[in-house]
Amino acid sequence: MFSGFCSQYHSIGISVRVRATISRPRSIRELGGPDGVIRMNEAEEISSKQKQISVSEFFEKNKHFLGFDTLPRAVITAVKESVDNSLDACEEARILPDIRVEIRRTKGDELELITQDNGPGIPRDAIENVFGKFLLGSRFHAIRQTRGQQGIGITGVVMYSQLTTGSKTHVVSKIKSDSSAVYVDLGVDTKKNKAIKSGERRDIWIDDKTGNEISHGLRIRTQMKAKYQRGRKSVYQYLRMTSIVNPHASISLVVYDKEGSVVEEGSWIRTSNKLPRVVEEIKPHPHGIQLGTLQRMLREANDRRMTSFLKHNFSGVSPRAAKEILAIAEVEEGRTPKRIKADEAKMIIAAFQTVKLLKPPMDCLSPIEDLLIKKGLSKAIDSRFASTVTRNPSVSQGNPFQIEVGLVFGGDLTSDGPIEILRFANRVPLMYQQGGCLLTKALEAVNWKSYGLEQPGGSGIPKGPAAVLIHLASTNVQFTSEAKEAVSYNEEVFDEIRKAMLEVGRGLKNHLKKSSQRKKAKEKFELVNIILPEISKKSSELLGREEPDLAPVITQIMNAVFLEEVLSWDKERRLSMCSITIHNYTARARAYTILAKWPESSGTSMEFNPRGGRKEARGLWAWRLDTLDPGTSTVLEFGISGLTKGDWNEADIFFRGNGEIIGATKMDEALLDEQRKAEALEAAVEEVRSKDVSSHTNEMKAEQSVSDLSTESSVSSDVTEFVPSADTDWFGMEGDDQ
Repeated sequence: MFSGFCSQYHSIGISVRVRATISRPRSIRELGGPDGVIRMNEAEEISSKQKQISVSEFFEKNKHFLGFDTLPRAVITAVKESVDNSLDACEEARILPDIRVEIRRTKGDELELITQDNGPGIPRDAIENVFGKFLLGSRFHAIRQTRGQQGIGITGVVMYSQLTTGSKTHVVSKIKSDSSAVYVDLGVDTKKNKAIKSGERRDIWIDDKTGNEISHGLRIRTQMKAKYQRGRKSVYQYLRMTSIVNPHASISLVVYDKEGSVVEEGSWIRTSNKLPRVVEEIKPHPHGIQLGTLQRMLREANDRRMTSFLKHNFSGVSPRAAKEILAIAEVEEGRTPKRIKADEAKMIIAAFQTVKLLKPPMDCLSPIEDLLIKKGLSKAIDSRFASTVTRNPSVSQGNPFQIEVGLVFGGDLTSDGPIEILRFANRVPLMYQQGGCLLTKALEAVNWKSYGLEQPGGSGIPKGPAAVLIHLASTNVQFTSEAKEAVSYNEEVFDEIRKAMLEVGRGLKNHLKKSSQRKKAKEKFELVNIILPEISKKSSELLGREEPDLAPVITQIMNAVFLEEVLSWDKERRLSMCSITIHNYTARARAYTILAKWPESSGTSMEFNPRGGRKEARGLWAWRLDTLDPGTSTVLEFGISGLTKGDWNEADIFFRGNGEIIGATKMDEALLDEQRKAEALEAAVEEVRSKDVSSHTNEMKAEQSVSDLSTESSVSSDVTEFVPSADTDWFGMEGDDQ
């Protein structure tokens, strides 16, 4: 009976399956309602239409993401991508850049763009990948300051040219080791995301301008639909701004109309032969790691222990910190990274935010530096005063960044409108979306009226004959869009920019105050020295007496202490000289400490300083004047080596003591103390880092000498480690706690 039941059940099951197969539409109607079949067919049809698109096809239909949304912006974007690549290539090859840009109007809204540089060139086998493949680059995974990262830019130019005019981009590349240059025409196969190459040949490359053979470099010629316009949002302005933050580069521009006549040109010759310092790639910092990234790193790790994984794959993690992180996350030190579960990875992420860590190394950044900012500004703007500041590097969410600000005042700058704002991210000009950019908002947050500029309403962009440069250098600049036109909000970056603004604002305020004091004092001094001698002469003639000594009388009338500084260049000794003269036009003796700011760096030193003195802080030297008698003067003189003529054009002089000194600024002791603390903290962190590197080296040597985990563990426990005492300033001052 049981077997019969089973047999019957089996036969029923088979018949059901058969009927369902044969009359599937009917079954679906019964199960899904009257229109069940229609719904299933629609779903299958929709599903069948789904196709994978290549990244090239995506950008082809969304070219506005790349900055090609309007005709005027199209040519600016194309120039930007080409010039940025030229600067990057020259700097990596340690070549002083010479960049030429030519624009010719051909027909209608079409332009021919030609750019040429003296960089290292591109090897033949790499040309088609560089110009014809999206998302191919050498910098995307590198954590260091770079102009571009995604590997999109120049390929976007080739694609836009092909899309709007149907023409290919002509490339000439010459590397030093080859005897001839490569000539090739390139397009983009958007479906396959690869270059379409044609017309390749080799030949000697002769420069059109000089007639000389070119030994290395790159030339790009492309035809595109675009519109050249003048003004603040133009190719001219972009190259002008680029020259300011790249004083080591020579850049030229020539624009021709249809008839071949020049309609606009510009030339910005390099003002410095000093290339930006080489940036080093660093490891990711735990404060900037997301859970998914950590899980990927754990899967790909070759380390056998979690302590080794944390120390070898992250910056800022000392042996002590690695053990503390694992203890808080309740993960054993000897666990294999590949076997860490998702919940344990979450605990490690949480521990990252709890443990005090060293900041990441800052050699991944390449700031412009104060002197070169001044030289760059003088290259493009005629002004009478410049105040610059390069803030100490800082960290936001594990990403190192550094803020630089320069302010110029007077000269040929107009005074009847808003000041000019020059925004830069990693030495690249930001020309659009000024109002929505973090750099602008930080400037607007300062009360500029208290520093000598007009600011209706007490907020917003100030008015006056001034220009402000703001440069953000970072390993990870967060933009508001893919076009990279404005920086998104970040509290740490905002605060750093605002502090830098306050610093250059104080410099402007002191300059205006000093200029006003000197002008009034000069008028008074000249008046006294002209009128008094005449009165004395006439009175002596009438009375028949000798002319009296007027010095005490002049001193009593003036009743002030004057300071004058003169900067000069000693050609024989190749020193930048600074001479400071202090006049005591008062009735009593005076005692002061005079402080002078000087451009201290790794390449400069104070070679000549007969009056001695002492170092107060980085770039600040002090001399003590115990007695300056009435009616007398004294001179302080010092010379700086490591600079070239014209590098140092203005000195800031401060003083300590009772009474004012016309021509100098009272020292702000609170600011000086803040600077000293920052320098002490920096030195302490560097000491910890150097000892950690030594410990890390010893541990790696030890790990290489063992063959199993137990021996490795015992050796690791013997590694010496530097741990600061709990009361040192180093603790609690790291990473996001800043």
